[in-house]
Amino acid sequence: MSLAGRDVAVLGAGIGGLAVARALALRGARVTVLEQAEALREVGAGIQIGPNAAAVLRALGLGEAFDRAGLAAEAIALCDGADGEMLARLELDGPPGAYRFLHRADLIALLAEGAREAGVEIRFLHRIAGVTLADDGPVVRTETGAEIRPGLLIGADGLHSVLRGALNGPAQPFFTGQIAWRAVIPAEPGAAPVAEVHMAPGRHLVSYPLRGGLLRNIVAVEARDRWVEESWSLRDDAMEMRLAFAGFSPRVRDWLEQVEDCWLWGLFRHALAKRWWWAGGTGGAAILGDAAHPTLPFLAQGAAMALEDAWVLADCLDRQAETLAALAAYQSARAARCARVVEAANRNARAYHLSGPAR
Repeated sequence: MSLAGRDVAVLGAGIGGLAVARALALRGARVTVLEQAEALREVGAGIQIGPNAAAVLRALGLGEAFDRAGLAAEAIALCDGADGEMLARLELDGPPGAYRFLHRADLIALLAEGAREAGVEIRFLHRIAGVTLADDGPVVRTETGAEIRPGLLIGADGLHSVLRGALNGPAQPFFTGQIAWRAVIPAEPGAAPVAEVHMAPGRHLVSYPLRGGLLRNIVAVEARDRWVEESWSLRDDAMEMRLAFAGFSPRVRDWLEQVEDCWLWGLFRHALAKRWWWAGGTGGAAILGDAAHPTLPFLAQGAAMALEDAWVLADCLDRQAETLAALAAYQSARAARCARVVEAANRNARAYHLSGPAR
């Protein structure tokens, strides 16, 4: 179908939402992104971008900005948590710069700039109260009472997606028994561009440098029975993290002694959505990224899958003559691959925390 002049609303100004907004705008659509926050803040911390995600960013014409923002990664080092001994070093083969470490805020910033450059309008302070999939197209209701009727609605609104609920009904995620802390500290001079995974029974810690080696990202995961809120903005006492990793090597303990601010979130498993799309009249709706296939953060592929979704969805809409056929082709192209990635991340979660002979 021709996307020229077609009205599209995207829920969420995250990685997937901004990427699909630019992809559609470059194909001629009039795209508006609706974001509940008052601005694009520096949320989250580090993110690893592999060749599949990098390929999408380059296809979107953002390769130079991506290269400037990211630190080229060399390898992944798997280390014993107790003594720090390196158990294996996995070289990151591929074209130069194919793997990069970025601050999530830097990736969001370059995607937002790219979206605006393509003509996308980003509207803040738009909290969505509900979505109705009506006979004549999708209807978005904001908490202020406004109604928005785009020709095409895309839900890139994350784990608690309003559009996912409209497509699939309520979901019941379950706590995995794992919690994660995240923090950023100054990096030591000459920090190698390597992602270190320090592993022990019931817990592991991942760390790598950011922003040209000025900062060090830390994500520390512990298995526990106590439930923790599924939120990226829950602050915690850094001492709790230090106590949880007190038995780790001096290198790790030194990093954690430098942590002043840390955030804590509970890791929950969400089922993959059964329905990713809807078509009615001349309108349609689709979900992508965490709204469609939430994944645990143990394969560094959450953002990559959202970027892949964005490219494939825009491509299907551009190539197929009818909305229904385009959206069906999108889910058909993505569902099996995303399911494999989710399961691989689940396996990593178990492998990092093994004990006894299996370890």
